[in-house]
Amino acid sequence: MRERMQERGGEQERERRRRRERGRAPVVRLWGPGAERRRPGPTGPGGRVADGRPPGGGVSAPRTGGSGGPAGPGALERRRGHPRGAPPPQPVALALAVGAADFADLARHGLFGGLTFRSYLRRVAVQLRALRGQGLEVHLRVLDPADYAEYCAELGFAPGDAAARVAYAADPELAGEPFVYAGQRLAALLPELVDDHRARVRISIAMAALLTAAGEGPTGEPRLVAVMRHAVEVQLAVAAGAGDGIHLLTLRCHGPEDGEELTSATDVQVERGRPGPGGRDAEAFCVTLAAGLAVGGAGAMVLHGDPAAPGGQTVRGWALRGGRLRPMTVREVLDELADDVGRGLPFPPAVVPLPGFPLPSPPPSGGGGRPGARPTGGGGEPLA
Repeated sequence: MRERMQERGGEQERERRRRRERGRAPVVRLWGPGAERRRPGPTGPGGRVADGRPPGGGVSAPRTGGSGGPAGPGALERRRGHPRGAPPPQPVALALAVGAADFADLARHGLFGGLTFRSYLRRVAVQLRALRGQGLEVHLRVLDPADYAEYCAELGFAPGDAAARVAYAADPELAGEPFVYAGQRLAALLPELVDDHRARVRISIAMAALLTAAGEGPTGEPRLVAVMRHAVEVQLAVAAGAGDGIHLLTLRCHGPEDGEELTSATDVQVERGRPGPGGRDAEAFCVTLAAGLAVGGAGAMVLHGDPAAPGGQTVRGWALRGGRLRPMTVREVLDELADDVGRGLPFPPAVVPLPGFPLPSPPPSGGGGRPGARPTGGGGEPLA
């Protein structure tokens, strides 16, 4: 399959810049009520956060699960192994350094007590197995050096304090459902955790753009709901028209004002005409698409078919402009692939360019559109 869209080095820097400008507000949860961050009070950083939940605890029950689901790998396996009527496992939160360079940056704060990176990983593996063996539900996140330093400066922590690391691991503003350790070896766990982290960054960046475009107050909320519903309908319609196999769906779009580019990619798995469960990357794609629709910028969405399909890899595309997705022609699909080559992406071998098919029309700008609208290729006013 054609390689995923390249990771853009400025994503995390843009995310940090947005948080500085908006008081970290873009780091939102897509589940449950948001918790307002506060500086450590008399109860200390291990006390309760603003909504009354202990850090790392009281997390809402995952809606979906299994490996790669929005709840993080292991959620489905966790529920199946839980005796009926027994109390849920007690959650704990850990933040892990996932790369040697990150480990070296963080070690300057004295976080690891002189351990080498290899020794640190061995100790982490033992700790994870021990916690899970005690019946604890382990929530993980990436210990990002730059974000951790900013977090400590903002909340008045010393980066070397154990309390700072505990609070960071259980940060209630982390986007999305928790990533739950499912017992896998570190060789498999760390790449999954890195992918989860990158998707969370994309969610936060896209959500910031979406909230800005939708506006606040009584008029902003229905608009936000409408554009998110439309983005979900579009993803489902793409999966329905993709055919069986494992496909790659990519998106790039620009905002109408500063031209900042939003990108995302997700696998679309279809079996017997039914889409499979999506992971965090599917969630990030949905929010990014909603942001692109809401801001009314220009861009493109491309569906790269399963390369194992007989006859070659099909590629379809849709042009995004003014809050509306329009099916591309074959010529436009080829032009988009050529533009991707200019961005450093390989041209897919044995490609079969096809025109895009009609997708659901956006609801009226007031957000009162009927969910599940039939694809017409035209219709109501765009959300932008």
